[in-house]
Amino acid sequence: MAKEQGTQLIAQNRKARHNYTIEDHYEAGLVLTGTEVKSLREGRASLAESFVSIDRNGEMWLEGANIPEYLNGTWNNHAPKRKRKLLLHASQIAKLSRQTEAKGYTIVPLSLYFKDGRVKAEIALARGKKEYDKRQALREAEDKREALRAMRYKNKLVR
Repeated sequence: MAKEQGTQLIAQNRKARHNYTIEDHYEAGLVLTGTEVKSLREGRASLAESFVSIDRNGEMWLEGANIPEYLNGTWNNHAPKRKRKLLLHASQIAKLSRQTEAKGYTIVPLSLYFKDGRVKAEIALARGKKEYDKRQALREAEDKREALRAMRYKNKLVR
C-alpha cells in the first residue's frame, strides 16, 4: 500500500485564536489506539474544551479532546474523552513548562491533522486575552471586511 503524503486537517480549535494571543507554535505527535485513528480518519473529533497539561514526570497530556467511539468498533473501543499523551522533545517540554509558570500563560491545542499518515497536534503557548481585547479584535475584523466590501463595490462601478 502506498504511503500517504501531505497534510489533512481533522479538527480545529477556532475559539483558541479568539480567547488567546498566540505566542509560539509547536507540532506534537499523539499516542493513540487503533480505534481512535479510525475515528479520526472519518473526521470525527472536537477540540472545543481541550487543554494541555504537563505532569511531574515531564510528560505532556492532551485532556478534554473528544474523539468519539469508532462506529464499527467492538468491545475494545476507546474512551472518547481520555487523556492522550503528546510527544515532544524533552527540551521543548522543559521550555514550555518554564514558560507556563509565568502568570497568564497556558498551552492550548489549535488543531489535529494527519501529516504523512501520522496524527499530529498543533499546540501553542498562549496568553489569555482580556474582554476588551476580544472586542477590539472583532471590531478590527469587521472594519477590514467593510473596507474590502467598499473597494469591491467601487471596482464594479469603475468597469
